[in-house]
Amino acid sequence: MTLRNTVQTELPFLRRYARTLTGSQSVGDAAVRETLEVLIEAPSEFDVTQPHRLELYRVFHRIWTASALRPLDVPEGIMSSLPMESRQALLLTTIEGFSTPEAATILGIEEDALLAYVADARESVNSMLTATILIIEDEPIIALHLKSIMTSLGHEVCGIVRTQAEAVRKAAEVKPELILADISLADGSSGIDAVRDILAFHSAPVIYITAFPERLLTGQRGEPTYLITKPFEPETVAATVWQALLVHRERAAAAAAAH
Repeated sequence: MTLRNTVQTELPFLRRYARTLTGSQSVGDAAVRETLEVLIEAPSEFDVTQPHRLELYRVFHRIWTASALRPLDVPEGIMSSLPMESRQALLLTTIEGFSTPEAATILGIEEDALLAYVADARESVNSMLTATILIIEDEPIIALHLKSIMTSLGHEVCGIVRTQAEAVRKAAEVKPELILADISLADGSSGIDAVRDILAFHSAPVIYITAFPERLLTGQRGEPTYLITKPFEPETVAATVWQALLVHRERAAAAAAAH
């Protein structure tokens, strides 16, 4: 992919990142503009031997750090409560999806420092990421295991359901903030269909937990953002729930600030 194509593809994501990082859409857009101007005037700043998306964010950070631009208006949101170093590290690794080595390269710091910033950020925001959770799972032992993991993290399980019809009814009743869903349910109905019906009237992040990931990863429909394969490790479930809630709430805060 050429640099131009990379910029066109990644620009909406870089603008989102800049807005959340700086706390202001106008300041974020100005920082992105400065980055693009530098790339036009001094293309040698961009190392074409590196992955283009990583390099775009690295150049953005170099320009923004040296710029006089600073946050003007910090909107409500989880990220606004964090120091800038922790905010950068958490955004890059959690919302933007960069690996630890990639994020460390973007910020120009050691990996150990990056991990320390992420750990500090997680500790700071954990109490803000508790949620009411609906579990759609027809195997009682697995359902109770998931409930135990969720309650140990401070979440409230507002229902455990075994069929598509039960799931839709319960979601309409309790309006969960997060959904954990299996695919194959007790009466032969589908967790995929249950989630589709729920999302038609209620917005919530969904994590599929299934022994049959190939039924979702078909390339023929919108594939899930969050997918855990059975058997699962509790740490994997906990980390995915944390990420799903953080991303959903930050996007909600951004949408509210835009109106």
